[in-house]
Amino acid sequence: MNLDTSLYSVEQFDQAYIEAVLHEVFLALKEKGYDPTNQIAGYLMSGDPGYISSYRNARQKIVSIDRNLIIEFLLKKVLGEEA
Repeated sequence: MNLDTSLYSVEQFDQAYIEAVLHEVFLALKEKGYDPTNQIAGYLMSGDPGYISSYRNARQKIVSIDRNLIIEFLLKKVLGEEA
């Protein structure tokens, strides 16, 4: 059994939470027959939560995170942490 203490930063936790929420919202939109990429992009660009269906509490989940944090997360994923 490994008894070493693992260290996690708040940023790592936040990033994991944002990723999980985006995944859940993506799946909910897909299940409802929407194009998840277009809907999420519309929300991020406009700030209008109407782009996100309330199905499976997707709208409530995504608006609980500041849009700037979501955009920052996505840019880091695409461009890498060093960007």
